[in-house]
Amino acid sequence: MEPFRFHVFVCTQEKAENVPCCSASGSAKVLDVLRRELGARGLADEVLVTGAGCMGTCEHGPVMIAYPEGVWYSGIKPEDVPEIVESHFQSGKVVARLARADTAAMKTEIIDHRNHYLGMLKARDAAGILPDDVHDIIRGFMASRAVLTALELDIFTAVGDHPSGPKPGSLGTPGEGASAAEVAKTIGADARATDMLLNALAALKLLAKSDGNFHNTPVSARFLREGSPDNARPGLMHTVHLWRRWSTLTEAVRAGTRVLERQDGESAETFITAMQQGSRERAPAIVKAVGAEGVRRMLDLGGGSGACSIAFAKANPELRSEILDLPDVAPIAKRYVAAAGLADRISVRPGDMLTASFGDGHDLILLSAICHMFSPEENRGLFRRAYQALAPGGRLAVQDFILEADKTSPRFAALFALNMLVGTRAGSSYSEPEYTEWMREAGFGDIKRVRMPGPAGVMMGVRL
Repeated sequence: MEPFRFHVFVCTQEKAENVPCCSASGSAKVLDVLRRELGARGLADEVLVTGAGCMGTCEHGPVMIAYPEGVWYSGIKPEDVPEIVESHFQSGKVVARLARADTAAMKTEIIDHRNHYLGMLKARDAAGILPDDVHDIIRGFMASRAVLTALELDIFTAVGDHPSGPKPGSLGTPGEGASAAEVAKTIGADARATDMLLNALAALKLLAKSDGNFHNTPVSARFLREGSPDNARPGLMHTVHLWRRWSTLTEAVRAGTRVLERQDGESAETFITAMQQGSRERAPAIVKAVGAEGVRRMLDLGGGSGACSIAFAKANPELRSEILDLPDVAPIAKRYVAAAGLADRISVRPGDMLTASFGDGHDLILLSAICHMFSPEENRGLFRRAYQALAPGGRLAVQDFILEADKTSPRFAALFALNMLVGTRAGSSYSEPEYTEWMREAGFGDIKRVRMPGPAGVMMGVRL
């Protein structure tokens, strides 16, 4: 029994540049148009669409296989998709001009492709050639650095704001676009070098190029350009600063701590803006994992933008929270809280959590994305003081990138430990056994870990 009338596989396999593959032939666009067309015709719940790996007929891509009939469509263009949807998925008639009927030849082609691929792998291994996935990891910084430079120079705004390019507020790429010379003049840079950067950004599909001019893509226009309501550039500037810190990793490993202090351009505003973008999405999941029911008094240590306090307050109308954060962060938190209309239930107190009073009688103390900034001894001290500040039955909740016992996964958490090495005096990512030990030493009971989607999770303990 099939749960769907049709199950369609579209090859989206990416291979090395200049090697024939469905991705290079435009399968991503075909897949996007297919999903849109099915939705427009009310067939999204009748036709299951799945992106797939190599199907072995790379010279004839993009390839689509439609079941239950098992029809192989080859060489599909985006403009062919509406015909396939209407004829095959709506009316049950195969589009013969796009379907392959030479099954014997096709099977031979697929087997030859497989044997050629396996032979290539064997030859590369015998020659001692570095595997592609390792090579890609080592050179992965190149694409990242190109985008970070574009953010520093505000390239996407310069492209979008040029009089002949997209109008401010638009998310498409109308008009004639902007030339490299025009962009270079806007950002005050060399025209030749700007052209090289713009071409690289187009290769990364963050810009589009036509007739020598450049345009923002829908993604860059929406998320990387001034004037868009979803502009993420202010927060991403924090990643620009991270690049500079990560360039000192070798020295930091030798020294055992950060070797670069605060840089020009780094500020609490930039950092909190970056954290807000992630916290806004993560906060409802934290509330669900921790639970807001029965919480009347909450202390949000290092609450930053207040995203967690705001989410908890929205989940429980009786909850009141106090955010304790550094003096240069507190005014920023107040702005976010006021914008959420919760200034009457969420207060903000400036102070250093390592020395400031925690008060007493709290039902919940939250440490969200905080413990990784401190040393084990500093976290032990925080947990002991949190225990004393809780009412009997109150809970300490720690949300962070929690490592497994051997500290090699999740992958992001293991890499984030290095981020703390280059950025803090003694911070790191910590494991579930470490958090459990610190909580138990502080007196907490009923200690447990709540797993969340992604590399972060929650550790909780109860004051008995």
